[in-house]
Amino acid sequence: AAGSQGWRPRFLPRPRELMEPVVQCPVCLRELLGADINSHLDRCLQAGEGEAEPPSKRQRLAAAPTGSQAEREPERARPAEGSPVFSLFHKGRGGGEQSPGAAGGRSGAGRDEPGAQPGGGCSAAALRGASLAQKLEGKPLAEQLRPDTLGDYVGQERVLGAQTLLRSLLESHEIPSLILWGPPGCGKTTLAHIIANSSKKNGTRFVTLSATSAKTNDVRDVISQAQNEKRLFKRKTILFIDEIHRFNKSQQDTFLPHVECGTVTLIGATTENPSFQVNAALLSRCRVIVLEKLSVEAMEAILMRAVRSLGVQVLGQGNQHSSSATDSSSESSE
Repeated sequence: AAGSQGWRPRFLPRPRELMEPVVQCPVCLRELLGADINSHLDRCLQAGEGEAEPPSKRQRLAAAPTGSQAEREPERARPAEGSPVFSLFHKGRGGGEQSPGAAGGRSGAGRDEPGAQPGGGCSAAALRGASLAQKLEGKPLAEQLRPDTLGDYVGQERVLGAQTLLRSLLESHEIPSLILWGPPGCGKTTLAHIIANSSKKNGTRFVTLSATSAKTNDVRDVISQAQNEKRLFKRKTILFIDEIHRFNKSQQDTFLPHVECGTVTLIGATTENPSFQVNAALLSRCRVIVLEKLSVEAMEAILMRAVRSLGVQVLGQGNQHSSSATDSSSESSE
């Protein structure tokens, strides 16, 4: 019969409810068709934050299904009594109610702890120390106090003094290619940071790379951008390479033709002797600036500048012992 001519199989149309999958709404726990779930979710989420569940819905969910009704309806999680419907999507505000177990099993007795304030407030001692804590959070203190101008730069008077050649070049914005050589913590990166701030004010691009993480392709990309900036906008580019001794001799040869023709102005920082760690051809086209270890007077000036910026008080040795023995407040301990 299937092979007879003129016979065509016919399929009876099925109801829409049987053809499309049924999806459960995560907000109101209603079962809807897959095609209607998006528009229904928009209406549910726009109904308002913290809207309570309708009483009829809560009663129907609270009642245990019996008989054939339990077989037809899927098993649903029973919501906690008094919990908002949108607790899955909206976090509770400060001081708002929390459902049992939402705070990691914390019991309600934790609200009556000594020193606690309603709405999650802080104590008076914590508020007094908030200003200092805010100053110390985020970046390290050395990064926060890094000077932006040569006037705030402390130390290295022999190289960056009032009548030195390098200082006059930096103040006239005629920056040559430099190799900064000195021990750790002597101010190499800070000096490059000051040069970056002064060059950006004059429209010069300043690009920073670290030889510990940068590759040769990164250097070539920067040089390609510098060539475009120079050709199209007549704009100079200063390239700062931190820990330049980490580049091998073949990688350092990448800078050589572009430093020679003036495409980029190279500033390298190193803790190793550049006579052995930097390519001789590249070294001959740069000025080597030898930075010395900071003196005790320079370190004292830097520390006192940090003390003034934080607003703390420096006590003498005798005052410190007497103050710690008589007063135990947070201000004196700071």
